[in-house]
Amino acid sequence: MRWLDEYSTSAIAEAVREVAPRLSDLPIVARELVNKDEPMWWSSSAVLGNRYFVKFAWSRPAAQRLAHEIAVLDALTRAPAVPYLPKVVASSTDPLLLVTELAPGRSLFEVVDAIDRDEAGRQLAHFLSSLHGSLDRLPDLPPAPLQPATTDTLRDQFGKWVRPDQRATVLRWCDWTDEILSAPRPPVLVHADLHGGNQVWYGDQLRAVVDFETAGLADREYDLRAFPGTGPGVELVTATMHHYREYTGHALDPERVMAWHLRTALGDALWRSEAGVPLPDHRTPPEWIEDLSARFTSLKL
Repeated sequence: MRWLDEYSTSAIAEAVREVAPRLSDLPIVARELVNKDEPMWWSSSAVLGNRYFVKFAWSRPAAQRLAHEIAVLDALTRAPAVPYLPKVVASSTDPLLLVTELAPGRSLFEVVDAIDRDEAGRQLAHFLSSLHGSLDRLPDLPPAPLQPATTDTLRDQFGKWVRPDQRATVLRWCDWTDEILSAPRPPVLVHADLHGGNQVWYGDQLRAVVDFETAGLADREYDLRAFPGTGPGVELVTATMHHYREYTGHALDPERVMAWHLRTALGDALWRSEAGVPLPDHRTPPEWIEDLSARFTSLKL
């Protein structure tokens, strides 16, 4: 495996010439570089000629994640292909590069208020049912790196960011989450980072699910951990669970979905608050607690 020597337009162009020479004359627009000081995150992307999306890396740990994504997409695009995958134009590990067609559209975060959430849930369930049934294509798949903060971390650190009257609720939720997640479930192949920013929608149609760098083994419900907080109410998560059962005959556990969601939402609020980074909706951790409480009530949990 050979990754880029540096982050530069010239290094990207050279890799494109080697991997996809027919695209080498297209202009390159690279993303603004972040995480300059941490080699773990030395990966980024660029757009080629407004038609193609290129991913690359310039450190070993970042390269390993991208090589993993290339292998996952290669397996999942074989017939019968998992639906809603990005169309791979070219890929290589020497040099390391992934080129896909640029799917027109917007993220789920941008369209969720305007689309039919039952229809959106049906499409997401179609993707998930096919993905979760594809484990035999990747027999040596590692466990997905679970991203949410642990309940121990939330107990120790989250209380200072909420109102005094909310702290007992957070502790009670953490105890409940530990109980719900204590029983292991059979693992499946999960995307593991299926938030709205990794979904490309064109109107009411799901065009592509992207970013498979953390795909791995986890329980089915883990893939829905962002859904309860996407859009108004809990319509998207309930619709997805309903259609998932129709596709697979397997009922997803709403308690387990919410347990993962709790860890995800509070973990996100925690690291952002401690880093001085605004929450995605520019509200406050106490307001997020109120929203979580409303979601529990709507799901009758």
